[in-house]
Amino acid sequence: MRGDFFLKALVKEDKRTILTIYKNNLPKVKKFVLHNNGNIEDAEDVFQKALLQIAMRYKKEKFCITTSFDAYLFTVCKNLWRRELNKHKNKVTNSEVVELANEERDSSLALVEQKRQELFIEKMNEISENCRKILFMFFAKTSYAEIVASTEYNSETVVRQRVFKCKKKLTEIIKADKRYNSLRETWV
Repeated sequence: MRGDFFLKALVKEDKRTILTIYKNNLPKVKKFVLHNNGNIEDAEDVFQKALLQIAMRYKKEKFCITTSFDAYLFTVCKNLWRRELNKHKNKVTNSEVVELANEERDSSLALVEQKRQELFIEKMNEISENCRKILFMFFAKTSYAEIVASTEYNSETVVRQRVFKCKKKLTEIIKADKRYNSLRETWV
């Protein structure tokens, strides 16, 4: 089903559709959180926060999901869980300066992070297929030698140059987008 169907169901609080969302997605989120230093309650909290965040955002701005709803929801959950882990790490390492988390600020930051990721994915689709392939391998931490072996390039030096040029092109396209300045990190 299309993403807007699920978005509208969240906003309307359609219990049957929301139960379907839970049934189809919560197990994957639980697995991810359990494999990343969390427990079942953490996974359920993150899942619930993600659904609320998505619904609130859709109420404010009717956005469109370019991937499947399930993939989008999972990405939001992953981002929220990673933020939660980082917040916990900061509390442990900075025990003298423990600051209670501001839920509203966390939600805002997670939303900005999600919008950045959407902009990045959108702009990745605007560069050449060759650049996309090279950058996907590079971002997946594929070695230059492996990239040479799976492409038509002759050497690691050529691949490095191609990665540099593709990253530069992607950066230019992202910075040229009017949303870039509003999504730039402006906090410390």
